[in-house]
Amino acid sequence: MTAFILVSGAHTGDWVWQETAARLREAGAEAHPATLTGMGDRRHEAGPDTGLETHVEDVVALIDRVGTPDVVLVGHCYGIHPVLGAAGRRPERIARIVYLDAGQPQDGDPALTLIPDQAVRDRLARATGPDARTGDDWLVPPPAPGEWHRWGSTAGVPEAALARLADRAAPQPLGTLTQPLRLTEAAAALPTTGILCTANGSSIAMVEQVLRMGDPRLLALVDPRVTFFELATGHWPMLSAPAELAEVLRRAATGEGHRLSAPAPEQPAHLRPFLLDATERPRERVGRVDLYLPDADGPRPAVVFVHGGPVPEAARPTPRDWPALIGYGRYVADQGAVGVTVDHRLHGLADYPRAAEDIAEAVELVRADPRVDGDRVALWYFSGGGLLSADRLAAPPPWLRCIAATYPVLQPPPSWGLTGSRFRPADALRSAGRLPFVLTRVGQEIPEIAATVEEFLAAAAECAAAVEVVDVPDARHGFETIDHTDQTRAAVRHAVRSVLGHLRS
Repeated sequence: MTAFILVSGAHTGDWVWQETAARLREAGAEAHPATLTGMGDRRHEAGPDTGLETHVEDVVALIDRVGTPDVVLVGHCYGIHPVLGAAGRRPERIARIVYLDAGQPQDGDPALTLIPDQAVRDRLARATGPDARTGDDWLVPPPAPGEWHRWGSTAGVPEAALARLADRAAPQPLGTLTQPLRLTEAAAALPTTGILCTANGSSIAMVEQVLRMGDPRLLALVDPRVTFFELATGHWPMLSAPAELAEVLRRAATGEGHRLSAPAPEQPAHLRPFLLDATERPRERVGRVDLYLPDADGPRPAVVFVHGGPVPEAARPTPRDWPALIGYGRYVADQGAVGVTVDHRLHGLADYPRAAEDIAEAVELVRADPRVDGDRVALWYFSGGGLLSADRLAAPPPWLRCIAATYPVLQPPPSWGLTGSRFRPADALRSAGRLPFVLTRVGQEIPEIAATVEEFLAAAAECAAAVEVVDVPDARHGFETIDHTDQTRAAVRHAVRSVLGHLRS
């Protein structure tokens, strides 16, 4: 018999697992939902010294009380931190660790680094900084009613369950979120399963895409003892899909699930040749900016290409040396405009403000170049870089003649933590007026990204925005180096022709 120990996320307790635990027991398994110190019915037990170590000890004590030899530890959201800490104390008892829509914390990481709500992260950072106050600041209040979506998608959660979530939520002791995790080698070596909730913005396809980018932090995920499942629901599957969650947990305990493959030894997809021929002209490099200059006299319009991401800081080559961006820069220069590529610093989901500053600095550098017509500039965004278009859509400057986006993310998925009003192109579009927007949409898009494009297009229809869609039905995300067809070549030529037309009109 398998025994499941179920550890929930911040502000909640054992009650959230009620239906899932019942389903597991009906199937013949043991289910032991944990209520951590200060949570649920134990909220009165917490004090200023309650920290992550307290919750680790809670889980260790529960492991010791369970008589079944095979224990599967399930950590939802914050709960993965005490789960990993406890696994390091009792590795011989743990058959598998399940990451339920949880991050992948490393040794030394406090839980606050994985909180999706940026505003909460900033507030907690201030609370532990030199200006920290005293009194009741050791308690972090739960989200207000109606604000739980800031901690993750509430898709699929019935209204009654949402009301119960808000009513029974407990303040979280600050130390549980700020104390660093101590992850032992023994815990890191245990078999694991990741359950990704697609309505919260994560999927197996997205993990595989990042893995292909060469992020060394993800190489451990190709271990055959690591499996994955998806649930088509939001961040609280124990409330929105308890039966489905119980079934997936049972399968995970037996080692089932999708296994990732190591990146192929041949050239990675994003480093393969560009799909169009372009003149091999020299480029000028100034800091993080590369310029591809046309064979023409006098100031010329410019197209600034903004790569996607996040891209790991250690990735080599960096994006401006990728064949696709080099190809776009050269091809635009062949058409008589200045092609510009930028290595902005979008290395993690918290880096969007810094990346936006990098792009703004690059644009000012380009506009100040005497070979550029500073009043005729287009910005062209790719993939996760699409969120950076929101600033310009919200307040288009007179020099911006056009925005383009290719297979872009156009609204932040819930799990990305970008909960403020910035970096939301579908919302900002309502302020863009008649600014032309050329959108290249691929038919074989990752569903979680495709949903953001459809949300953007719905907003465009409501406000009659000047959006032109270039459809490429048979193409995939990153098609410029993986789908070399007549259809994809025609799409790139069409998009470039439209953008340059807006620059020259």
